[in-house]
Order: sequence, then structure tokens, then C-alpha cells
Amino acid sequence: MDSTGSVTRYLKAWESGSPQAFNQLINLVYDQLSLKAHNMMRNERQGHTLQTRALVHETYIRLLELKEINWADKNHFYAMASSIMRRILVDHARGKVAKKRGGRAIQVTLENIADSESDLVDVIALNNALASLAANDSTQASIVELRYFGGLKISEIANILSLSPATVKRKWLLARAFLYREMSDTNDD
Repeated sequence: MDSTGSVTRYLKAWESGSPQAFNQLINLVYDQLSLKAHNMMRNERQGHTLQTRALVHETYIRLLELKEINWADKNHFYAMASSIMRRILVDHARGKVAKKRGGRAIQVTLENIADSESDLVDVIALNNALASLAANDSTQASIVELRYFGGLKISEIANILSLSPATVKRKWLLARAFLYREMSDTNDD
């Protein structure tokens, strides 16, 4: 299948207004987006009502709604798709909580941030903590989003954000500590 050149070419064609380019792009990236969605859903609780395929398709719909994006390359596309998937999961969790009128939020394991597979964090609290992190350091928030939700490696994140891998690793550690503290404060209330 493809490579970076084809994905970037289709992104640029889509950006220029070619609806066929989006369809060709989706054919190229479907497997990768499905893998990202699967990895995100793997962290969700058993019996989650949102399925991997639905997450990918909702991501497509939201990508189509984007206007005036200057796509840099395939990494930019995957970062944006990961961000959209995260928002879909948060919206879904909020909807479930609203339906239950105060019921428990949907839980996900957050092994990459908490360092303990048994720690559970709700998606809404994570989203709120990420918003606090973004207010303090938007780069750290981007790193968390790309690493946890996007499943990207440190080297891939460094490439996307034009940072050194050492800087990304340092900011990743700081972001994890911040989120852990924020999430602990939320659970203590």
C-alpha cells in the first residue's frame, strides 16, 4: 500500500476541493485508522456501546466537516484523526453520563500515564485534565494526545512537533506527572 507521498498527495488534492481525493485517501488510511480506533477501544471498559468501526466512521464524518485545513503531511492527518477520535469518545462518555443522570462515567485504563495497569480513569476527567494541561503547556497536551490517543512513538511525535526526541520524552514525563496529579485531585473531591 502507500506511503507518505500518496497520502500527502491525496490530502493536498482534497484540500484543493477534490471530493474523489477524500475517498482515495480513506481507502489508503482505513487500516491505520482502524488500528488506532482498535487501540483506543481496547482501553475502554467491557461492553462499551461504541464499536471500533463506528468510531472510525464517525471520525470520517468529522474529518469531512473540517474546513480550510492546510494539511502538512500524513502525520498531521493522523494526529488530527486521533484528536477527533478522542473527542468522540469524550462526547460518548458525556452522553452516557447525561443519560444515567449522574451515573458513573465510562472508565478507561490509562497505563501509559499512571504506570499502573490497575488504575482506572474516566474519560471525562481525563479530558478536563488535558484541558488544564493545555492551558499550562499546549505542547505537553499535544504530546499526550498524540502518544496516548494517537498511539505514536516518541520519534514520530518529535517529527510532527519539530522537537528533539529528548525534549518530547522530557515533556511527556512532565505531562504524565501533571495529569496524574490532576486526576488524583479530582478523585479526592
